[in-house]
Amino acid sequence: MLLALVAWWPLAAQRAELERRIRRDTLPNGLEIIVVENHGVPLTTIEAVVRNGSFTQSPTYEGLAHLYEHMFFKANRSYPEPDAFVARASELGAVFNAQTREELVNYYLTVPSDSTEPAVALLATALRTPLFVREELDRERSVVIGEYDRIESDPFYALNTATGKALWGSAWSRKNPLGERDVILRTTPEQMRTIQRKYYVPNNTALIVTGDIDATRTFATVRRYFEDWPRTADPFASDPIPPVPPLAQNKGVVVEQPVNTVIAVIQWDGPGAHADVAATYAADVFSDVLNQPGSRFQRKLVDSGLWQSLIVNYYTLNNVGPITISGEVAPDKLRAALAALESELEEVAKPGYITNEAVEGVKRTRIVGSMESLERASGFSHQLAFWWAVTGLDYFFGYVDTMARQTPDDLRAYASKYIVGKPRVTGVVLSPETRRALKLTEAELATSGAVQ
Repeated sequence: MLLALVAWWPLAAQRAELERRIRRDTLPNGLEIIVVENHGVPLTTIEAVVRNGSFTQSPTYEGLAHLYEHMFFKANRSYPEPDAFVARASELGAVFNAQTREELVNYYLTVPSDSTEPAVALLATALRTPLFVREELDRERSVVIGEYDRIESDPFYALNTATGKALWGSAWSRKNPLGERDVILRTTPEQMRTIQRKYYVPNNTALIVTGDIDATRTFATVRRYFEDWPRTADPFASDPIPPVPPLAQNKGVVVEQPVNTVIAVIQWDGPGAHADVAATYAADVFSDVLNQPGSRFQRKLVDSGLWQSLIVNYYTLNNVGPITISGEVAPDKLRAALAALESELEEVAKPGYITNEAVEGVKRTRIVGSMESLERASGFSHQLAFWWAVTGLDYFFGYVDTMARQTPDDLRAYASKYIVGKPRVTGVVLSPETRRALKLTEAELATSGAVQ
């Protein structure tokens, strides 16, 4: 029922509904408060989001934003004993977790709504007064290395890492949330405190509360626990994030792993939300159009039997997001499949390839999905956290009506500027036996145009 109603709303009404439901305030210290009432179930999600993440990491701090995330739920001034924070969270009936991404770290507790205030207080202690006890850091470092080992054992992680290093070059540490093993093993409590003093400050943080709450009372509660948190200097004013160096030429990457098929990944530098915001909207629609079952792209490349699957994606980031086409292909069809993909990409920016009908269909799906997400309190909190950190919420508020204005010409302009004929990284993961049989080289993958 919601989908039908949303689809018929005028665009202005959709934006007005977002602005009505999502209430915001900013404390004098710079902390942004975002509150969304949703009385569907008696639960509340309290989420803190910090503009930290891997984009703040020089090579000497590569992986420490993630390690900090693991230390967040450890000893602090109010709960100094081991596991005291976890015990208090259990008393409140909380489900809690955190995630480190390229341009944010977010922490959340979901509790019964009658525990909202004590949960806000608990989150405040972790944000404001961590202790970074050396023994806890040593234990948590082992946990992170265990996580590192599990992820590293995935053959497709090896491909993603190799193509990421080729695409990002000297900026790799700023695109690598997992980090580097040696850096993690050498971490000290003082490095954790350096991150805290620089990034875990009110004017670099948002506090999001969603669920079965009263907005007025929630704003008052957050002020009570956070308004005396001292503001500091803008962490990016004196130490700005260096620009991502553009990819200058095609590169090829071959990764050998014990796999039975071939996975191929082609990546380009995409738009950054601060530098080319219009292209980020076009990128989303472009990806959706090409991914639609029955699209010319899918008919020519997948339905034809060349590729087993093929997905186009753009990942919105403030500091240059990647454009990725990834797919699975039988070893004996790899060369033909890559050549066909190259040939098809030369067509995507030509008039008539992307039709008005295709654009209108995927735009409506995007718009409906954006509005439907309002009904999922916890998941919506995570969505708000991402957009607040990466683009700012004004981008999110304008997403629906800007999306609705996209045309085939906008998509062609995006493809021409970022994809067609532009430097890319082409990477494959395959078994050593398959590579020997194909005699595949990285130089061949890097060759401009179709590989022969």
